[in-house]
Amino acid sequence: MGFFDKLKGELIDIVEWIESGPDVIAYRFERYGNEIKNGAKLTVREGQWAGFVNEGSLADVFEPGMYTLTTENLPVLSTLKGWAHGFRSPFKAEVYFITRRHITDLGWGTASPFYLPEPKTGADIEVTARGTFSFVIANPEIFIRNVIGTQGRITKADLQSRLRDRIVTHLIDTVGEAGLSVFELASRYRDLGELVATHCRDEFMVDFGLEIQRLSILNIGLPEEYREMMREVNRMRMLSGQTQTYQAIAQADAMKAMAANPGGGGAAGDMMGMGMGLAMANQMAQGFGQQHAAPAAPAGGPPPPPPQTAFHVYQNGQQVGPVAVNALAAQIQNGQLAADTLVWKNGMAGWTPAGQVPELAGFFGATPPPPPPPPVG
Repeated sequence: MGFFDKLKGELIDIVEWIESGPDVIAYRFERYGNEIKNGAKLTVREGQWAGFVNEGSLADVFEPGMYTLTTENLPVLSTLKGWAHGFRSPFKAEVYFITRRHITDLGWGTASPFYLPEPKTGADIEVTARGTFSFVIANPEIFIRNVIGTQGRITKADLQSRLRDRIVTHLIDTVGEAGLSVFELASRYRDLGELVATHCRDEFMVDFGLEIQRLSILNIGLPEEYREMMREVNRMRMLSGQTQTYQAIAQADAMKAMAANPGGGGAAGDMMGMGMGLAMANQMAQGFGQQHAAPAAPAGGPPPPPPQTAFHVYQNGQQVGPVAVNALAAQIQNGQLAADTLVWKNGMAGWTPAGQVPELAGFFGATPPPPPPPPVG
């Protein structure tokens, strides 16, 4: 700096900070040689603090208002080293302005995946996490000593990088201690976020003078295979009250899988694959049907009717069903269902001709009664 800068530095000062944007959290007032003349005016606006530092020692912190810098207003400064002569000449000190507003829109996230134990399977699953947090500077003395140091300006990005790793560490510990399955995490984001904020609160106050206002978990990312499993579980839940609809979808999926691999073992292999796929579909459908079955009849009332046996039928290159036994009996008597027609039900190893199935074989040997005589007259 030149002569005029030095001359300007010896005039009565107005020490103030007009915030230039939302990203700056703390700012050091620039002054030639750090000299502030006796009687200078200090303006601290609403939403700010002003801290005086002399040779690395914090002298005083000012609340919002306008101050004349004299020994009456700075009793602590007069006891510091270099203040033996009071304010008879310009004194040297650094003035730091600190914002008191709510700092929001800060993001955190895992730099790399971490492993989370899955209690239901005992496996360690690789997951990621991300979220947001906000804070206010609640203790300017701690903030000046532990955060600002000798820096001339502190931004949101500076603090974000320092706090992110600590949040991630507490998140990993919190999720691990909760003992939740990966399928339960998505429904517990809010509770987990509050727990992580609780664990961070004391540490951030002691180390940085910050008070956590809010900490949210936006996403805990799972590997693709687990995301697909969760989508399937949700689809099952949606269809659990509609067993027949779910069964039809599962059967269609089995047929689609068989059509995608037409050469896998010839006709016999295709039949066996279809049988296994339909068996799985029936088992899943029955499982959901059992979860949502009608309640049993009250004591003293008639018992519920027994479930009716039903078969899947493969005829003319198409598969239909399930069809109840009484309906199949009528088709047999009408000649619509032959003894060599392939049928299958849950529990059977594969498709079997209808004439070889005990429940249906008797209908093929039965002779239908003759038609009734015509009415007289």
